[in-house]
Amino acid sequence: MSTDRSQPDACPGALQVHQAADGPLARVRLPGGALAPHQLQTLAEAARDVGNGQMELTSRGNIQLRAVKDPHVFADRIASAGLLPSATHERVRNILASPLSGRIGGVADVRELVRTLDAAVQSDPALAQLPGRTLFTLDDGRGDISGLHGDFGLHAHSESEHSLVLAGHRTNHLVHVDDAVPLLLGAAHAFLNLRDKHWRLAEVPDGIARTIDHLGLSAEFAGAVDLAPDAGPSIGWLEQRDGTVALGGGLRFGLLDARLAEFLAAIEKPVVVTPWRSIMIFDLDEGAAEQVVRVLAPMGLIFDENSPWLDVTACTGSPGCEKSLADVRADAIEAVEQGSLPIEGRQHWAGCDRSCGRPRAKVADVIATTDGYRVNQTDR
Repeated sequence: MSTDRSQPDACPGALQVHQAADGPLARVRLPGGALAPHQLQTLAEAARDVGNGQMELTSRGNIQLRAVKDPHVFADRIASAGLLPSATHERVRNILASPLSGRIGGVADVRELVRTLDAAVQSDPALAQLPGRTLFTLDDGRGDISGLHGDFGLHAHSESEHSLVLAGHRTNHLVHVDDAVPLLLGAAHAFLNLRDKHWRLAEVPDGIARTIDHLGLSAEFAGAVDLAPDAGPSIGWLEQRDGTVALGGGLRFGLLDARLAEFLAAIEKPVVVTPWRSIMIFDLDEGAAEQVVRVLAPMGLIFDENSPWLDVTACTGSPGCEKSLADVRADAIEAVEQGSLPIEGRQHWAGCDRSCGRPRAKVADVIATTDGYRVNQTDR
């Protein structure tokens, strides 16, 4: 892949907002998708007071707010909650990790690696120059994250040994967990030396081989890592290895309104935003889990794994995006409610051919045109 980016990367953050058709859009990085209750409460209040009353979950396990009335007030609020630990590095703190790691399944617990990597990235001044689309991935061995094609990643083979993943390709280089973060930072530095105007490692000509050479490794790489067949949102009631309960909840179009977020924060348990725009609530006893389902299901949190809403994603569409040819979310809602979806199975509705927000999976594209919608069956 040899894509030359003629414009500087303008990926939004909490400080560098994007001027969308409906107003400023601000994005908050959540390494590993992790949110403490007080942080979720702060985001809920910000969405209500300075945003449009909703939060959008992203495919990188982050959260963004639209129509932000005062970006400076927003930044100050999230900083007070520990969600803006570095003004210089805030856009490059993109770290995806297996959401269930350490609690259910997997061969390694990568939660501490998330924290170590995040701190290391922030403490390295040069890495502030990484594009905002840079993505680190930490897969605990179950195969749910490496296949999302980050730039620099680890794939666990055991609790202490991981293979290096570059541009979504697994190499045969094994690294001990104690040396893993320095290796990832070394790969990121190599990319800075190689990137020219490119935004992603996969765009650099021979980028994987040149990165391996820059690191002084003799590693080889095979084809792209495929997602595990069962990779995707974990929905409903899940038993953790310590006997407590995790709840996975889906959201229509990944939209979390402020009131529901405040109820989630009031549970006072750890929350993780997943790359599938769903929410995980952890460490509940059975009684509390039952109460959460009773209260939050009527408010819009989807605990039914067979819900048709879990198969439908959509870009912002009109009126939020000036490039969109249709109000795709309104049209998709009507199609679901009337049982008239244009195709069965997973599908992504988009207002133009850019297909923003499209998940990386086998998904049909439902694209708005000047003459209705066009359905593309693809396997991306």
